[in-house]
This record gives sequence, structure tokens and C-alpha cells, in this order.
Amino acid sequence: MTSLAARFARRVRKAVHPGVTVTGPPPGVQADWNVPVRLRDGVTLRVNVYRPESDGRFPVLMSAHPYGKDKIPARTRSGRAVNYQHRLFPQPGPVSLSAWTGWEAPDPGFWVPRGYVVINADLRGGGTSEGTAEMFSDQEAQDYYELIEWAGTQPWSSGKVGLAGVSYLAISQYKVATLHPPHLAAICPWEGFTDLYRDFGRPGGILEDGFSSMWNSVTHKRARVTGDLRRELADRPELDQWYAARTPRLEQIEVPMLVCGSFSDHNLQARGSFEAFRRAGSARKWLYTHRDGKWCHFYSAPATSAQAGFFDHVLKGQDNGWDARPPVRLAVHEAGPDPAQVSDEQAWPPLDLDWTDLHLDLEHAVLDQKPPGTGSSASFATHRREPGVGLTWTVPEDVDVIGPMALRLFVQAQGCDDVHLFVGVRKLRGEQEIGFEGSLGFDADLVTSGWQRAAFRDLDPALSTPIQPVHTFTAAKPLSPGEIVPVDIELRAQATRFRRGERLRLEIRGTWPQARNPITGQPPFRYAPGPRGTCILHAGGEHPARLLLGRRLLGSP
Repeated sequence: MTSLAARFARRVRKAVHPGVTVTGPPPGVQADWNVPVRLRDGVTLRVNVYRPESDGRFPVLMSAHPYGKDKIPARTRSGRAVNYQHRLFPQPGPVSLSAWTGWEAPDPGFWVPRGYVVINADLRGGGTSEGTAEMFSDQEAQDYYELIEWAGTQPWSSGKVGLAGVSYLAISQYKVATLHPPHLAAICPWEGFTDLYRDFGRPGGILEDGFSSMWNSVTHKRARVTGDLRRELADRPELDQWYAARTPRLEQIEVPMLVCGSFSDHNLQARGSFEAFRRAGSARKWLYTHRDGKWCHFYSAPATSAQAGFFDHVLKGQDNGWDARPPVRLAVHEAGPDPAQVSDEQAWPPLDLDWTDLHLDLEHAVLDQKPPGTGSSASFATHRREPGVGLTWTVPEDVDVIGPMALRLFVQAQGCDDVHLFVGVRKLRGEQEIGFEGSLGFDADLVTSGWQRAAFRDLDPALSTPIQPVHTFTAAKPLSPGEIVPVDIELRAQATRFRRGERLRLEIRGTWPQARNPITGQPPFRYAPGPRGTCILHAGGEHPARLLLGRRLLGSP
């Protein structure tokens, strides 16, 4: 793991020199600023249109968001100043974009010379658009529908519109795609969550009140927004109709889709991205994985090459071999942001994985492929920042561990009627922990993490699989005194290489494992602690606690 001093130095260095290069506006591009688009209800949205100066009809790449389409480097005093988030959340690699590039949006300097029109739109309530926004709403999706239909019928448009962008610019694509706008031909949601409850506000049923609070505050300052998202999340502990109305029905998406699932954003976008690929109704869908920085990778050569191959095929009809390629680009990481191997796969998770149960032996603090001979127990305080219970598996041979993991615990609460369970998997080489790229520039992340309230232990049979438990979160079931209950926990998708003799360490505790300080910790995420008490874990005998993971031996085809 990177030392605390090195991590502090990295943050300071990146704050001063974030490693972002902004080039001038691209030549040969016609920029139409603040173009009005009048909606069905009389509200006018405004868009910036970047298109080739030459005559012709071109496919359109569009992004829509509440952040302000005019917040681009070209509109700053220097004409090339970078967004402040690059200084707050350092990227492991360089970022290069043109001065007309919107925040987390496609770069006109890359796409227009390739024969595309790029549109950056202010959604209702954002930037120069009129009205008041309701985030994640059906109204927002209907507005986007009308923007797509406007773009598909302009004299410079080929009639085919694709959607692209990162984070909210990805999230906004899902709902509108379920409405099937006639001119929508493809979507490329690059790291965007899909479930407001499970992915964002209450992962595992546990309130996240750090990033969500910050994002809510910033968005209210940048746009005219109804309601208070932070308050709604805090006041709604169960997955009710309010959440359901703001969650897209992924099975209704039919257009071709290239989705980016990041292993480096477990705290925010990762789960929803993989769910989009798993559940979308699209007959033609592809998954691109990485464990790099969110922004530096989106604009990198490997990513833009994949995006261009996809859009050139589905929007331009080019016979570039895209349809013949396997649907999954898998990046396996041994340490840090650079992949040890990139391969093409026929499915996610790969079809040839050996799904293995590692049984919890609490007496000896190990994970073993053989169940322990006798039962044992271990405990930790639910509310204190302490290591909790840790168990290790010494890897017997070189192996890639790939996919989500599923943990089954047997839990007893003492002095309380619920337990907030925070689970992490670390990689150890000798006594050194190996860190990975994580959410928002955190470079000492775990292999994977999971969250779960014991009181929300009921599974959703329609969404759960043996390797991925998904809970209903509709009704809390407090634990009775002395009651031992099974609790299944979903650990986020990852692809990690372990060498023989290295150790996989499973940790179970009552608080989030990372510090929140802005220098060496993992800001701004904050998860609510559970009720004060003691959690007792049981394993062995009548309590077959285990960690299920997928393995591929190195050298396997």
C-alpha cells in the first residue's frame, strides 16, 4: 500500500498540477451556442451544437445534464482552465481534452473531425434552460426524449442519435432509452448507477450521507431543482415507490449499448453499470471494464477507440468488425490502475470460472475450501472503528479472481436489534497490502467491498442469483434477542490477479474501513453506523458461513 506520506504528497502535487492538458478549440468545427429547443409544455431548453463546417448530414452524439453546458475551459479567464474536481479528486493518469469539452461529456475535438455532431444540453432547470428540474424523474426522461427527436430531425443530422457521457450524463441515458425515441440509435453510459436506493443512497440498506449530501448541495447551487434529495434519502429507509419511480426499468432498453463497468468506483457507479449490462433488454450490448481513474480513462486512447468503434458501427453503419467482437472487454489488475491483462470474453462473468466456496473458520481466522470440523464464533462492537473480524486465504496457485463475490454470514445481535455489516476484501503480499484505484481519486482501495443491514436480509428472488444476492429492502425485520439469522452480502464486481503465496483477507466490521480525512482517507463518502451493541458471527456446523468467488487459474484458456 502507498504510504500515508506518499498519498499526502500525491494529493498536494495533483492539487497544484492535476495533469490535465486543455487544447484549443478544434479547427473545422461550427459551434452554435445556446440553440433553443421548445418542449411540449412551452419550456425552452438550450443546447450547444458542435458540427462539421462542411455540408452534409452526420450522426449525433448527445449528452444532457444539470451541471451547465457552458462550464467549459473556453469560457474561463485563461480559456484553458481545468475543472476544480480534477484538483480535489486526483487521477492516476493524464487527461487531455479540447477547450469546448463539457464536464464528463464527449470531446468535440475528438468526435467532430470524425464526422459527428456533438450536442451538450442543459436539462430543465440547468444552465441557460428554463424551468425547474426534478432529478431522476419521468419528466427529465421525457424532456430528453424531445431533445433526441429534435436532434434527429435537424438538417445537419443523419437521423441517428447516440447518447454518451460519464456519471449523471450516463445515468440520464437509461430512463430515456426505455421510452424508445424513434431517432435514438445507441447509448454509451460510461459509469452510471441505475438504482437510486441500492447503488447510491442506501447501499445494503445503509444510508450514505457524505457524497450524496455534497452532490445534492452542489447541484442545488448549479441548477434550479425541486425537493431535497438528501432529506428524502434520510427519511426513506425502505425501498418504496419514491425510489421505484426514479429507477429505470432496464429490461425495457432495446437499443444497442456499450456500457462501461468500472472496478474502481465501488462506492458509486460500479454496481449499477454491471446491472445495466446484466439486465438490459438490448439484443446487442457490450461491456467495457477497467480499474483506472474515471476521467482520465474516459478520454484515454483505449476508451475512445472502443467508443469510436461502437458508434462508427451502429450510427454510421461501418463494417468495422464491431458486431463480431466478443461482448466483454475484461481488464484484470494485479495492483494499481494499470491492467496486468486485457482479454475478450463471451460473457460477464466469464463462462469458464470455477466458482469456489471458501468456508469461514472463525476459530483459526482462516478461509478454507474445506468446511471447519466444528462450529465457532467471533464478535465485534457494532459502533466503534475497530478491525472487526478478519480471516485470510493463502492462495495456493497463481489465479485470477473475477466477478462479484457473495458472502453468507450467520449473525447474532447482542444489545441491539440490527447490525450494519461492512465487508471488505484486501490483497496482501507478505505484510504489505496492495492498493487499487478507488472512487474519486482514492488510490489505496480494497479489492472489493460490500454493505448490508441485517434487518434487510430478505432476498429478491427475481433479481438474485447464486453469485449475486439482491435484497428487497421493503421491510426491516429486527433481530430478536438470541436469534441467529443468515445474512447474504453482495460484494462488488472486480477482476484481481493473485500470485501463489499471496493472501486474500476478508474483513467484517461495524463501520466503514477507510478514514474520511481529505488528505490520506477516502472522502467524501460517509456511511451511517448501526445501533450500539455487539455483533456475534457464527460459522461451521449448522452455520455454513462462506465466501463464494470465481477463479480462473493462470494459463487457463
